[in-house]
Amino acid sequence: MEQPDIRWKQRFQNFEKAFIFFQEAVKKEDYTPIETSGLVQAFEFTFELGWKTIKDFLSEQGIVTQFPREVIKEGFRTQIISDGHTWIHMLEKRNELSHTYNEEVAKLAVKIIRGNYYMAIQQVYNYLKSNLNG
Repeated sequence: MEQPDIRWKQRFQNFEKAFIFFQEAVKKEDYTPIETSGLVQAFEFTFELGWKTIKDFLSEQGIVTQFPREVIKEGFRTQIISDGHTWIHMLEKRNELSHTYNEEVAKLAVKIIRGNYYMAIQQVYNYLKSNLNG
């Protein structure tokens, strides 16, 4: 019989792979237009897996959530997420940032992803990683 926490741990494995790829993309100094688009896609994919992993982690704790905003609020309330404002901002901006064909939007996307979003996702990644064996 499977352990009840297996789902969040399986989801975490995918989140971890995405996070490592995202981390490598964030480390670059300069971006071509295609690399900017790749950074935005890596952010979107990692963010999506991040909130879904939080959802599964909360579920394992007996906290049922449905929608991303609800997951983020519960994640903040339970201290999985330390920067709730940034997570809500990521949720609101994720679709807008994908318009990287616009040079100004692309520059803003790189700045905000590297300057704010990466650290917020990294904090959640570290939290979840520290709870893998606990």
